[in-house]
Amino acid sequence: MLTALVISAIFGWVVTLALIVALLALARQVGVLHMRVAPAGALTTSGGPSVGAKAPVIAARMLDGTVTSVGGAAPGAALRLLMFVSATCPLCKNLIPVAKSFARDERVQLVFVGDDQPETQRAMIERHGLGGYTFINGPDVGQAFEVGKLPFAVLLDADGVILSKGLVNSREHLESLIVAHEMGVHSVQDYIESLKPELA
Repeated sequence: MLTALVISAIFGWVVTLALIVALLALARQVGVLHMRVAPAGALTTSGGPSVGAKAPVIAARMLDGTVTSVGGAAPGAALRLLMFVSATCPLCKNLIPVAKSFARDERVQLVFVGDDQPETQRAMIERHGLGGYTFINGPDVGQAFEVGKLPFAVLLDADGVILSKGLVNSREHLESLIVAHEMGVHSVQDYIESLKPELA
């Protein structure tokens, strides 16, 4: 009886030690995988003005009929985020509150750009509480930046230079625009491409 208990205890310790070794090996593999998996970033597109170039200066019309200037210098606004959205885009509806929170936390001036019927845009503004934001409605800005898919964001500095841009659908994507600018790269994807030779 005593021999069986001793054998059972020894077997229990062996199993416990094996599980600890397996857990450490798994933790190491997760760490390696974490280093190799690329962070998600805004998906850059080839069309439109390139990152580092001056944004086109466009006289754009707002919903109330007044004309505002998009692009160009904007003294007093360190960073501006042009957020291209549509009332018919499900991702846009989910991203609008995220963009508002992001702009508030990052102290970025947020400008919404759409191209829907005025009544549709007014309904969206009311639904999402966008009354305090500049909301441009018309095709001119989207055409100038060659925006083909939504939601799309363009980050500008106070001089109207395009710092980063891309398709976005999460806060992580919006943050990648700031990160790309701070790292001095065009996009997170460019940075990852530069790391591939080191990871190979």
